[in-house]
Amino acid sequence: MCANNNLSILVASPDGTIVLSSAGENSSAVMYVNLLDSMLRMRSSERVLLEESNRYTIERQTDSRMNGDYIVLWGSLEDGNTVLIRSAVESMKDSAEVSNQFLLFVGVGTIIFSVIVSILLAKKITKPITELTEISRRMTELDFEARYIPRNKQNEIDDLGMHMNKLADSLEESIGELKQANADLMHDIEIRDQSEEMRKEFLANVSHELKTPIALIQGYAEGLEDGISDDPEDRKYYCDVIIDEAKKMNRMVKQMLALNQLEFGQNNISLERFDLNDVIEAQLHSTQILMEQNDIHMEFHADKPVYVWADEFLVEQALNNYITNAIHYAKNEKLVRITLTDAVDNGVRVSVYNSGDPIPKESLPHLWEKFYKVDKARTREYGGSGIGLSVVKAVMDSHHRKCGVQNLPDGVEFWFELDTK
Repeated sequence: MCANNNLSILVASPDGTIVLSSAGENSSAVMYVNLLDSMLRMRSSERVLLEESNRYTIERQTDSRMNGDYIVLWGSLEDGNTVLIRSAVESMKDSAEVSNQFLLFVGVGTIIFSVIVSILLAKKITKPITELTEISRRMTELDFEARYIPRNKQNEIDDLGMHMNKLADSLEESIGELKQANADLMHDIEIRDQSEEMRKEFLANVSHELKTPIALIQGYAEGLEDGISDDPEDRKYYCDVIIDEAKKMNRMVKQMLALNQLEFGQNNISLERFDLNDVIEAQLHSTQILMEQNDIHMEFHADKPVYVWADEFLVEQALNNYITNAIHYAKNEKLVRITLTDAVDNGVRVSVYNSGDPIPKESLPHLWEKFYKVDKARTREYGGSGIGLSVVKAVMDSHHRKCGVQNLPDGVEFWFELDTK
């Protein structure tokens, strides 16, 4: 006990005989006895630390010989012997200092550990909240790709994150519907504006194109009314001019109405399967007189039936415009040739060739515009209005197929395509 606790113990009998001593030598024992005697003589209440009746007393004493302070316990045992226990205060100070340092290190370590654990816990707790904050920020910028991923063990924050995911889905769907509605509205407005422009253009073109035949009809009719000539031949010529101009006006109005219906989507196409060769033969038969009047040599060979899916009436209109133009513009050997060839995407290409002069390159892109005429004098001569090719373009657009034109070394070829399946 003395070694473990840095104590010195002495037990003496009432007659001063040393019963037990931790000093191991008599001189040490005598020293303790003298010390005990001096303490008894010098006992002061100010130095008493603890007094337990008459059994023992704990005091703080100063040993001038050892130049040190001690804590001393002295008292009587049950057998009447006197016990003396002394411990140096310096050792207690050292122990207390060691203990204080230990407690300081433990305290600092505990604080550091607590701070680290607190930071980790705070991060663990605030990480999902930070994710939700970032998701909400991206949602304010209309970015709905971010999604909250719940943990293994769901809690209230995970429930909030799942609700935000549902909110993002709902907002994305709603915004998509709004964008689609806005796009549809813009499309409707664009169509309305285009329709208004087309209406204005249509009225302007009609007024311009009808001005000449109306003036001719009026002039010749007034001449007949005023009896400008008594010659029957002249009167017949006047009447023929009036009839011819009236026919041109009638044909032009019909073409403009058909074109207007196609462009405004009022003429719904009726798809049916028919032999294209039969339609071509019928058109050639109807234009036979016109070909004879212009000395046209026609070439067309139908080896086998060619069945297509299209609106037969509209195809007849397109084909008639091509053939009529080819007849009027054919020169040199006066040749018009119709050929059928395979086209891409399960289609057939109908080509109408005429041995006429090539079309100026700058005029090619404008051929499909309404009332556009490359040679206005020549067009007027045979009663053309500049609408025929526009009708062909509108017919092909309604069938979602292409049409075109190309200059060849010895003539010009117009074409359009139809579906075969």
